[in-house]
Amino acid sequence: MKEQTNWQKQGQLYTLTMLPKSHIKVLLRKNMLKEWQTSWNNGDTGRKIYNIIPSVSLRPTNWFREDAIFFSEHGPLPAYLKRFHLSDSDQYSCGGTGTGFHYATECALTVSWHMRRPVPNFEQEWLKRVANNFVSRHKIRTIVKFISEKRDLIRDIFQCLPSLPASSSNKLQMARPTPQKERKNNT
Repeated sequence: MKEQTNWQKQGQLYTLTMLPKSHIKVLLRKNMLKEWQTSWNNGDTGRKIYNIIPSVSLRPTNWFREDAIFFSEHGPLPAYLKRFHLSDSDQYSCGGTGTGFHYATECALTVSWHMRRPVPNFEQEWLKRVANNFVSRHKIRTIVKFISEKRDLIRDIFQCLPSLPASSSNKLQMARPTPQKERKNNT
């Protein structure tokens, strides 16, 4: 049986119009949040976000577009495009599965913004901590912006380098002239 309010238990015949508006609003808000939480707990969709934010709230999370792309894994990520049949492969050009997690922890193209990869059993806890850490979320935003803005350039780089050996597929190394060679060229 549904939980009844005090005035319903006492059997009084108040109509909702006789109650103060503020009381009605409080009752409606509590009921709405309770139904919303039940729906969120039992739903089939949004499970990746549910694992990060398990309880509903009327307060916004203050996520940027890039945060939503990373944590929901929707957007210009190969794994997402493959899942919705918009791409033939979920592999990124560096050889790894194109998920936000891959970019944040192991992709050779985003080394500047890498975070420590968690033990597989603690990936969900890692995501929660990243979502609640301002510095980590800033890195996430930078990674997603980089991937979004440079995806054509990145794709072209790896098409030009098809002969990378398997051992170096996770590391992109650029050749730099040594200082001695530079001095010889200047003289």
